[in-house]
Amino acid sequence: MQLSRYAVGSIGEQAFGFCQAVRRGPHVAVSGSTGRDIDGHIVPGGAYAQARQAIENLQTALAAVGGSLADVIRTRVFIVDITEWEAVARAHCEAFAEHPPASSLIGVNALFEPDILVEIEADAIIADGP
Repeated sequence: MQLSRYAVGSIGEQAFGFCQAVRRGPHVAVSGSTGRDIDGHIVPGGAYAQARQAIENLQTALAAVGGSLADVIRTRVFIVDITEWEAVARAHCEAFAEHPPASSLIGVNALFEPDILVEIEADAIIADGP
């Protein structure tokens, strides 16, 4: 069974030794995505905006290995300020309204940078392809 990897070439990937997504057969694991835009800047607007950007980044990673958000079966959402859960949940609901995955929302003390408020990882099953 073929193994596909998708890397964005970020400093984090190089420093920590990971890639954004790995696919083996129909199974896909997407690393934690944050609220960084394509240029590497943290998007303004708080937890909701960062969650939306993180989901957009998940979507990009999934597309690179032949999938979409509709293929996601599980998400894990890490949030620094648990009182912002409703804003993050709203972004998650907007993205997954038609195909909700199993999910966990986990409050954490910190993420790898102080301005990162949300990180989302996903598992997917893609029926066709490598």
